[in-house]
Amino acid sequence: MTTLRRARTARSATSLAAAALLLGACSLPGTGGTTTSTSTSATAGSSSGASGTGASTSPSATATHAPDLAKYYGQQLSWERCGRFECSWLTVPVDYDKPDGATIRLALKRQKSSSRSRAGSLVLNPGGPGASGVEMVDWFAPTLAGNVQRHFDVVGFDPRGVAKSQPVTCLDPRQMDDLLGGDPTPDTPAEQQQLMAANKAFGEACKQRTGDLLAHVSTVEAAKDMDVLRATLGDQRLNYFGASYGTFLGATYAGLFPQRVGQMVLDGVIDPAQDGKQSALGQATGFERATRAYAQHCVDTGSCPVGGTVDEVMKGLADLLKQIDAKPLPAPGVGTGTLTEGWASMGLALPMYSDQLWPELDGALRAAKGGDGSGLMRLATQYADRQADGSYNGNMLQAINAVNCLDRPVPGDAARYAADEKDFVAVAPTWGRFMAWGDAVCGVWPVPATGKAAPISAKGSGPILVLGTTRDPATPYENSVALAKELDKGVLVTRDGDGHTAYQQGNNCVDRLVDDYLVKGKVPADGAKC
Repeated sequence: MTTLRRARTARSATSLAAAALLLGACSLPGTGGTTTSTSTSATAGSSSGASGTGASTSPSATATHAPDLAKYYGQQLSWERCGRFECSWLTVPVDYDKPDGATIRLALKRQKSSSRSRAGSLVLNPGGPGASGVEMVDWFAPTLAGNVQRHFDVVGFDPRGVAKSQPVTCLDPRQMDDLLGGDPTPDTPAEQQQLMAANKAFGEACKQRTGDLLAHVSTVEAAKDMDVLRATLGDQRLNYFGASYGTFLGATYAGLFPQRVGQMVLDGVIDPAQDGKQSALGQATGFERATRAYAQHCVDTGSCPVGGTVDEVMKGLADLLKQIDAKPLPAPGVGTGTLTEGWASMGLALPMYSDQLWPELDGALRAAKGGDGSGLMRLATQYADRQADGSYNGNMLQAINAVNCLDRPVPGDAARYAADEKDFVAVAPTWGRFMAWGDAVCGVWPVPATGKAAPISAKGSGPILVLGTTRDPATPYENSVALAKELDKGVLVTRDGDGHTAYQQGNNCVDRLVDDYLVKGKVPADGAKC
């Protein structure tokens, strides 16, 4: 149904799925809480821009440059208490080409700085696409270094179509169970057609239940929303931290508004120069590399349940998935109660995001070899944010397709994806077939794509910090190297390690460089290694 491109993970191994799971108590305006007042002067921006060209208006532009958007840039945010934080709403047009048409409200949350000398706001995006920036404030803002928290108000927002911001809606929880549990690696023409039919039905359900917004959840539109947010926060430049898909959103913003870029950190990169197939091939390579690192760990334990050498483990994992495809395993009391190949693949994928979960995967594989799928199913439900009552936290596994299919079209029918398998298997024998079919949903998506792969230079911006982790599964290290070169002022920092993303992953060298850049404006040496 979808590739395994995911959000950054929290530091706790118990909250490692898509978008950090620690949802705080937030009552948004209109649902209670104490109102505080905010009065900010807004700077209007251009209503259009060419991603990757570096074209932009000046950060000192006034509303006269874009009178059709002045009412959005000129709005004042009304903040209300929501737990220990503050929440508000931002209004933006559904279609930037029709600013007098329908509008949408975006949910906001912020942790205010305690310092009178605060330098502005630091806007967050945790990835996905489809992860909640509002939730990210709960678990990420309080963990930032004290000087970073004093330097900035830390602000998260749910992008259009995500979580509280008029979420893309396609299927009910039971239907999601069926879709995620489906066969992700069709073996026969009949199974291939069955998968494509399920993808088509999914897309049509999204169109029916989401309506016109489905055509307007692209990353370019979300980046334009961020510029409205920047202005309403009273900032001349956008200070930003984006992880995983958040790097694509940040780079897109930089391409549209380079002179409005402040301190920008892009951690775990999606390369905007790659088309859908290239991106999926890169991810297949990343997961294969990460899984081999896990395999070495498993062998080193001396009791690996799926093989005695790295190659044996990789073959053992592939064989196990084939066996589960042919005969699903019982998973009593966990998830749907039945471990199919679809669920097992997610259960295997999640621990690649953090080596803290490798011991749990060891046990899950041992149980699966003995006929019990509960361990892998437990990991899979964490990955999918599926709750014990059968509901799903958020809508990321629905929104991710809506955004990706607009941004990175992957046209084709079943024959096209079947033919692509050999390219994927060549670089990733274990994960290749899964990844080859991962974007097939975009081949039958009901809304025309609007994006196109192109490098982004953001000429005219200040230095942009690009972080890459050498064995990152979801956003392979090569992407960070590429984006740092594509950006006119990209600065690469490398974390040598396992897991997804680099910042706040236990590497003090990375954390120090990022914090000094955010607070002091100190730019690391390009190519710094940690």
